[in-house]
Amino acid sequence: MPHLAMDYSAGLEHRCDMTAVATAAHGAMVAAGIFPVAGIRVRLHKADHAIIADGLAENDFLAMTLSVGAGRSTEALKAAGDLIFAAVQTALAEPLATPHFALSLEIRIIDPELSWKDTPIHARVSAPKKD
Repeated sequence: MPHLAMDYSAGLEHRCDMTAVATAAHGAMVAAGIFPVAGIRVRLHKADHAIIADGLAENDFLAMTLSVGAGRSTEALKAAGDLIFAAVQTALAEPLATPHFALSLEIRIIDPELSWKDTPIHARVSAPKKD
């Protein structure tokens, strides 16, 4: 864990490269240095139907929710959030330069007592590399 879910309006695909947005967010999560790489997930979900703000057809949005395991300080999470948000802002510079776009990020801390995982990928990614 950390998992970054990005919900976005369908029109955004015509205004920017969504793979570049995901790549920028992933790079910022790695650069933050507080998340195990094996646990990082970045997922994008297109909202085929959305009404945004005043309902104009040219309005678009991207709403990010970062779910993380407990145990990190608020300061560390804030710094990571700043990195992620800035990276995505850069990737979305064109839509953000218009009055028809909304970008958000929320960080949620997962209670370990209420979270189940079975993730063999951790052993593979976290294993020492052999020369």
